[in-house]
Amino acid sequence: MNDNQLLRYSRHILLPQVEYAGQNKLVNSHALIVGAGGLGAPSSLYLAASGVGTLTICDFDVVDLTNLQRQIVHTTAAVGMNKALSAQKTLHEINPEVKVNAVCIRAKEAELQQLVAQADVVLDCSDNFATRYTLNRLCVALKKPLVSGAAIGFEGQITVYDMRSETSPCYHCLFPDNGEESELRCSSNGVFSPLVGIIGTTQAAEALKLLMGIGESLQGRLLLLDALSMEWRTIKLKRDVACAVCGEQHH
Repeated sequence: MNDNQLLRYSRHILLPQVEYAGQNKLVNSHALIVGAGGLGAPSSLYLAASGVGTLTICDFDVVDLTNLQRQIVHTTAAVGMNKALSAQKTLHEINPEVKVNAVCIRAKEAELQQLVAQADVVLDCSDNFATRYTLNRLCVALKKPLVSGAAIGFEGQITVYDMRSETSPCYHCLFPDNGEESELRCSSNGVFSPLVGIIGTTQAAEALKLLMGIGESLQGRLLLLDALSMEWRTIKLKRDVACAVCGEQHH
């Protein structure tokens, strides 16, 4: 790290759990963020500000006026612009030390596989089950830690699936893919603005801890937030040995 970076990240380096070694890990890390919407916006802001050396942001969508109520990485001037490019622009202004790759296409499985393979941690900030199942499969196969968040209305959830651990469940253990498409989307259901901020920044916190190898991750715990009553609940998760994606017969 140069003098400029030492100064920029000094408040991290002062933390005994982080210090120079931990910050240096971040500077040399690569995080993949799939989705630059409600969850991807705050996640990307904090990962960039924290100094994660390379961020790859994947989103084919364009910024719409209705996004601006909560997707804080995008400005009013960015309406009509691709979300990954808009995020790249904002993040460069926040921290030019960070390299941001914008992937502006609807990535197919083969492309996602390449992106996941290059990353040290993957943040699922998508809003559809197809992407979630694909990302989960790839992270299980490539043993990449996956930080998974979701938010709708006033309710959010977050957990970590880390297949480097023998005991970790995967997304499919929790939500088996039975082919039923029961999508809940913000476009038709509405979402409380700070909720995505709370869940998204929690995803960033988990990703940073995983990259530095500090603390305890949310692996094996699903946090559920009801923002109306501001109550968090924790559900303990166990791996499904018969899971079609990560079960015993697939090892």
